[in-house]
Amino acid sequence: MDGETATVVDAGATKEKERATRQRSTIGFPYMDLQSAIELANAIHSNAGLGDCDDDQLAAWSNQSPKSSTFRVQIYAARTFGVLDGDAAHHKLTELGRAIVDPHQAREARARAFLNVPLYKAAFEKYKGGVIPPTAALERDFISLGVSEKQKVRARQVFERSAEQAGFFEHGKNRLVMPATNGHGTKPVIEAPSPEPAKSDQKSKNGGSDDGGSNLHPFIQGLLKELPLAGDEWPEAKRKLWLDTAASIFKIIYKDDSAN
Repeated sequence: MDGETATVVDAGATKEKERATRQRSTIGFPYMDLQSAIELANAIHSNAGLGDCDDDQLAAWSNQSPKSSTFRVQIYAARTFGVLDGDAAHHKLTELGRAIVDPHQAREARARAFLNVPLYKAAFEKYKGGVIPPTAALERDFISLGVSEKQKVRARQVFERSAEQAGFFEHGKNRLVMPATNGHGTKPVIEAPSPEPAKSDQKSKNGGSDDGGSNLHPFIQGLLKELPLAGDEWPEAKRKLWLDTAASIFKIIYKDDSAN
């Protein structure tokens, strides 16, 4: 092979290598949104608490096949958001996962989970204090951050859904704004118990005044915020997770006279 031919071959090989590199994303991001990760976290919390589980158990709790590609992608998303941990076939909640299933900590935990994703963290740093560009420009920016050309649309779509679920679009979908939190990290805020109300206050306690639910325990307030609006779609599996979570909260905050 003469020198000129070798140069042409080397140039061709370089182009092929560059093309292959462009087809692989070099920054981490999930292929399913934050809510899908929270669904797995709720499934583990409702059935195993702080314990671990295997693929078969988690798949059954989430009404999936353990061998389905959707199930694997959902697990990858949950680990990318930082709510699940474990090896290939065993799973447990992380500290953040335990916070995200706690209605009193869920808001802050969702924001932290969103920023755990390398692509989303990079996008937040890039756009904070300004506006997010239109779709085509946003996808080009994602490519510059390390998303492959063929994954740019999916990466953007999942990013937008996750940002809304995490509360970053509360001031409009054209800007990323860190949602306000109580500033206590992942530690629960323990409030001192309120004194028993006087008899004259019983009407207010029992809902006689329009207080917006402020007399309810914070856990109950958080639980009610997770209820979808009337007429919205609410799959049976998600209803069961909500009811199981409600039952766990009731055991914590209410007394059971029948146990005496």
